[in-house]
Amino acid sequence: MEVLQRKILPLLTLLSSFLLYYYLNGSRTSHNGCSLLQHSHYWIKSKRIVTPEGIIAGAVEVKGQKITSVLKEKDWHEISKGGHVLEYGEAVVMPGLIDVHAHLDDPGRSDWEGFPSGTKAAAAGGITTLVDMPLNSFPSTVSEETLKLKIKAAEKNIYVDVGFWGGLVPGNAFNSSYLEALLQAGVLGLKSFMCPSGINDFPMTDVSHIKAGLSVLAKFGRPLLVHAEVQLDSTKESDLDGDDPQSYYTYLKSRPPLMEEEAIRQLLTVSKDTSPGGPSEGAHLHVVHLSDASSSLELIEEAKRNGHSITVETCPHYLAFSAEEISEGDTRFKCAPPIRDAANKEKLWEALVIGKIDMLSSDHSPTVPELKLFGDGNFLSAWGGISSLQFVLPVTWSHGRKYGVTLEQMVRWWGEKPAKLAGQQLKGAIAIGSYADIVVWDPDKEFYLDDNYPTFIKHPSISPYLGKRLAGKVFATFLRGNLVYKEGKHARAACGVTILA
Repeated sequence: MEVLQRKILPLLTLLSSFLLYYYLNGSRTSHNGCSLLQHSHYWIKSKRIVTPEGIIAGAVEVKGQKITSVLKEKDWHEISKGGHVLEYGEAVVMPGLIDVHAHLDDPGRSDWEGFPSGTKAAAAGGITTLVDMPLNSFPSTVSEETLKLKIKAAEKNIYVDVGFWGGLVPGNAFNSSYLEALLQAGVLGLKSFMCPSGINDFPMTDVSHIKAGLSVLAKFGRPLLVHAEVQLDSTKESDLDGDDPQSYYTYLKSRPPLMEEEAIRQLLTVSKDTSPGGPSEGAHLHVVHLSDASSSLELIEEAKRNGHSITVETCPHYLAFSAEEISEGDTRFKCAPPIRDAANKEKLWEALVIGKIDMLSSDHSPTVPELKLFGDGNFLSAWGGISSLQFVLPVTWSHGRKYGVTLEQMVRWWGEKPAKLAGQQLKGAIAIGSYADIVVWDPDKEFYLDDNYPTFIKHPSISPYLGKRLAGKVFATFLRGNLVYKEGKHARAACGVTILA
């Protein structure tokens, strides 16, 4: 027996070494199903690569997860030194989009969306990083324990990278150790509502809660995102008695711009604490989904001039649609704050183009079709939220062309600025050392978003973008070097990474 062991053990050791070598080297080639491309070292060539130094004709070298070279056209001969070449001609090569405001509803309400369908839709839309909101899932992410449930639900179910915002609610706002535990567990920052959220376990906050939250966030250097609307006495539903609930203008009347303006006025009484030398220096305040392009935006501009650490986003649906075009009972368009009139839309575009609005996000907020109440079209009772995740790149580009939007601006709004907000220094740029998170798309390719278009959100019927003609078709999406999406097909395995601070 001892002689037999002496003969067999070396063979087993050799076999184990061979299998380990095959696994390690084979995995680098096959990516274990993570990639549609059987190479870990390759070049992406195009006449239009959007880099921090401008648009170049050239090539991007990818080794493993990262970008290792960015060469201009005159240096293309360097490609002959090795590596597989992907030739994309005139297609645009730019950083994968970063969407810092999405509701994936997992766990607890995965029938609304869920990590698998939501992240597949993101990849198909050129988005490589999502930051998931703490509400609409169940339970809401307001503690270390509920964050762990979120992380567990995401494991092996995400096709792009996903980070998480935590919730600031009255139940944790004044408990600094509780909030610190949530932040230490890895949320990228906090989110609060200044009006009812519509979710029972995510109650609204006031400025005292926000002030307390900022003081804790200052220790971590992370942001607080705020839904900035406050309920006014003049906007109570009882004041709408007799108004037609199927009319969009009834809903618009229930949420006037003054709700946003008053919320921001209140916010600015505490955002001053984030100024240099202030008690919450190091924290940052971010106003989500601004729809009022007048007084609210002017207040934020003044706060920036006064040294407050504050930024603001808007969403493609506020830039694509106007109240005048929303038909009676078409509750696909209901969201909060609401889509306002055409004149306001023009002002939003102007503010975005000149830099008064810092970035864009989807605010993808889906639900099941039944809650949209298509049967009776009641805007006051239907679920509010725009389903848009897969379409934000072509929507932004299609409508932005009228305003002279450039590819560099697209990268700023969907890459550079969101990466900074979420603390993702290795994302949002085609640059050496950055993750190879890349989208390849054709800004001139037009398509109809109809039933024949490959759509991956769970409930396409609730999206107001269905039936629209758009420009800007996504060909390929690379995540940390893996080709995770190519022309209607996803990689076999869900190999996105959960991003924890």
